[in-house]
Amino acid sequence: MAQTQARIINKFGTMTGWNNITVNLLGRDVEGITELSYTDEEKKENVPGAGKYPVGRGGGNYEAKASITLYKEERDGLLAAIPQGRRIQDITMFDITIEYLMPDGTIKKDRIRNCEFMGNGVEVKNNDVSISYKYDLLVSHIEWNII
Repeated sequence: MAQTQARIINKFGTMTGWNNITVNLLGRDVEGITELSYTDEEKKENVPGAGKYPVGRGGGNYEAKASITLYKEERDGLLAAIPQGRRIQDITMFDITIEYLMPDGTIKKDRIRNCEFMGNGVEVKNNDVSISYKYDLLVSHIEWNII
């Protein structure tokens, strides 16, 4: 009986993952980060007219959202860089650059523009081995696939 070889389907090759990104915030690469999320959208909708099908399409406002989860030690480092008694929300607008190291050695970049921290806090419970907090950011827009 002939042996059949199993075919490995690997359409994309090596995939990009968490260990392939670098996040730069306020001029330094962030190490105490556990999560980053950013999205943008523009309102679009069909415009009705005569008949049951749309006669056109209209566009509305653009909105970008972002959040970042930092360890307490990373937050403490940010606070140490501003005057004592100031809050993380008092940090002036900054950009976040995200670099993706691709398997072929090239780097792809996105940039979250004009970020500000919306709030500050601590969430910790019994048996936690680290303390982290998810910070919502106010952002103006996102630049995708920049050079």
